[in-house]
Amino acid sequence: MAPRPLPRALPDAGRQFVRFGSPRTLLACFVVAAAVRIYIGGWSWADVIPFAIVVAAQPFLEWFLHVFVLHARPKEIRGHTFDTVVARDHRLHHNDPRDLYLVFIPRRWCWYLVFSVLVIGLIFPTWPLRASWYVAAFGMAVVYEWSHFLIHTDYKPRSRPYRHLYSNHRLHHYRNENFWFGITSTVGDRVLRTAPPKDHVPVSPTARDLLGTGAGRPAR
Repeated sequence: MAPRPLPRALPDAGRQFVRFGSPRTLLACFVVAAAVRIYIGGWSWADVIPFAIVVAAQPFLEWFLHVFVLHARPKEIRGHTFDTVVARDHRLHHNDPRDLYLVFIPRRWCWYLVFSVLVIGLIFPTWPLRASWYVAAFGMAVVYEWSHFLIHTDYKPRSRPYRHLYSNHRLHHYRNENFWFGITSTVGDRVLRTAPPKDHVPVSPTARDLLGTGAGRPAR
C-alpha cells in the first residue's frame, strides 16, 4: 500500500489520525470509559489518584518499554533465534520514520494494551475509581499515539513544550537511537540520564538500522 502524504496542518493531521486502527480503538475505549464514569457518578477527591498514577508512571513506562521491549535484539539460544513481533515492527519504524503505517501501536498489540488496562483497573476497590482509571489510562494512550504520530508528520511545532518533544524524538531517530526515548514527556530521559545535549552524542550509524545489517538508512 502506498504511503499517505504527510500532513502539514493540524486539521489534516487529525483527519489522518482517526483513519488508523489503533487510534480509533483507543479513542472508542476512552469515550466508553468516560461515559461509564459519568454514569456511575460517586465523585470524590480519590478520583485524582488514578490520574496521578498514570501521569507519574507514563514517562518511565515509555522509557522502559522503549529500551527493553521495542529495542530488544534477537536472542540466540541453542542455535535458535528468538525475536518478538513488536521489536521487528519497531526496527521497521526506525528504517523508515516517515512511514505513518509504522508509527502506531500494531493492532494485535493494541488489544493486549486494552486487556491490560482493563485488568489493572480491577486493583482499585470501587467501580468509580476503576472507571476513573480507565478514563486516565485510555486517555493517556490516545495522547501517546497522537504525540508520536504528530512528531512524525510534517507539522512543525509551534508551542515550546511540543518543540521540546519534537526535537527529543527526532534526535532519537536521526542522530542516536541509544538516547531520547520519551514520546509524551522527557522526564524519564532526564531522570535516567538519556537526554544529553545533542552535540555531546555522536551520530550513530545504526539509528536507521538498529541491527546494523545494512538494511536501514544512514543517520544524519
